[in-house]
Amino acid sequence: MSSWSTEDLLGPEGEDWRVPVSELEQRITKLANSLQENNLPGALIQSPVDLYYYAGGRQNGALYIPATGSKASTDSGGEGSTFFVRRSIKRAEFEAGGTDAPFAINTFPSLRVLAETLSNMGAEASPALQKGELPADFHEKFASVLAPLGTTADCTQLIHSQREVKSSWELSMMREGALVQQAMFDSVRKEIAAGKTELELVAAAEAISRERGFGGNVQMRRFPLQCDRAVIVSGRSGGVPSFFDSAIGGSGAHPLAGMGSGFNKIREKQPILVDLVHVHRGYVVDATRMFSVGNLDETWLERLDSMVEVSDAVVNSLGRGDDCSEAWEIGSQLATSMGHSEHLMGMNPDQSKFLGHSVGLQLDESPVVAKGFDRPLPNNGVMAIEPKLVFAEGSIGIEDTWLKTENGLERLTLTGNTEWLTNC
Repeated sequence: MSSWSTEDLLGPEGEDWRVPVSELEQRITKLANSLQENNLPGALIQSPVDLYYYAGGRQNGALYIPATGSKASTDSGGEGSTFFVRRSIKRAEFEAGGTDAPFAINTFPSLRVLAETLSNMGAEASPALQKGELPADFHEKFASVLAPLGTTADCTQLIHSQREVKSSWELSMMREGALVQQAMFDSVRKEIAAGKTELELVAAAEAISRERGFGGNVQMRRFPLQCDRAVIVSGRSGGVPSFFDSAIGGSGAHPLAGMGSGFNKIREKQPILVDLVHVHRGYVVDATRMFSVGNLDETWLERLDSMVEVSDAVVNSLGRGDDCSEAWEIGSQLATSMGHSEHLMGMNPDQSKFLGHSVGLQLDESPVVAKGFDRPLPNNGVMAIEPKLVFAEGSIGIEDTWLKTENGLERLTLTGNTEWLTNC
C-alpha cells in the first residue's frame, strides 16, 4: 500500500492547485484539430513543460494525442488520447483530474512494443515528435522504435504556436503572479541600504516568492536552459556581460553561476537595477524597476527617461497590430536617434538584439520583438517589454509584462507602481 496520499498534493490552505480539467480538454482538442489541419496523424508529447500544459503534470512519460478524424481518435472509434506513464502513475492520475481526466492513463509499455501498442489503438502512422525540445539521442531513439509506423514528423512549432495565445485561466495565473511580484519589489525596497550585497537583496525577494509557492525553476526554451529568477545588479556590476542572451549580465555568485547578482556591495548614488521574475503555478511574469541610495546623477535620469520613451513606442506599435520586427525597428531606431545605439541592450560586442520576449510557461517564448519575427503579437499573447541601456559604470532601464487585447496592450505587472525609480 502506498505510504502517501493525494491529499498531500494540495496548495496553500488546502487549495486545489491543479490545472482545471476543462483547460486540459480544450488544449488537447485544439492540438488534435491543428494536427488534422497540418496533415499530421498525431503527436507524442514528452517535453516536461508541455506535459504540464496538456496532461496537468510533468510525470515521466509520453502523452499520445491523435489527430481529429484519425482512426486512433475517439470520434473515429479509436482509443483517443493516452498518457503512458513510467512514474508516478498515481500522481499522473491525480494531476490530470482523477476520474474526470480527459484521457486514458496507462503504464508506459516496453519500447519494443510501443509502435504495436499505438497501432492497436488505431494509429496508422507514426505520431510527430517534439524534435525542437528533445535531446538528439532521445529523439533518435523514439524515431527508431516508431519506424514500423513510418517516419516521424516534427510538431514543435505547432505546439509553440498554440501556447502563444493564453486562456482566461492562464491570464488569471499571471495576474496572481504579478501580485506576488509586487510584494517581492516591496521587500527589496525595504532591504536596500549601502553596504548590503546584491545577493542579500535577492534573498529578500526570493523569500517572498518561495513563501507564495514558487517551485524553484524558471523554465527556458533555448539551450542552455538556465536563468536566474532575481537579477539585482548595482553600479559597475550592471555592465558585466554574461553567457545569457539578455541586456543585463551581472557577475553572478561564481563562474558556474555566472550571471545575475553577486557579492558586489550597494553604494550610494549608483543605479541599482532590479529585474524580478515570479512563476505562479508555472506561469511567468517579468518586470524591472530602478532603485538608488541617494540621488542619481542627472545623466542617469535622462537615460531612464529615454528607455521609458522607447518602451512606450514599442507598446504602442504592438498595440496597434504592427509586426514584432517592425516594433523592433521603431524602438531601436528611436534609441539610436537619442544617441544610445552603442549601449542598447548591452555594449558591443555583447549586445542583445531584442526589446521584448513573450512569456508563459517559459521565460523565452515566441514571438520576440526582434528582426525576423514578421508577425504581430496575437490577441491574448503576453510579452515582457524591456528596453535597457548598459554602460561600464552601470545599467538602467524598465520592464513590464503586457497582455495584447483588441484595444491594445494592457500592463499586467506592477500596475499600481508608476515610479520607474525609487530613491531609498
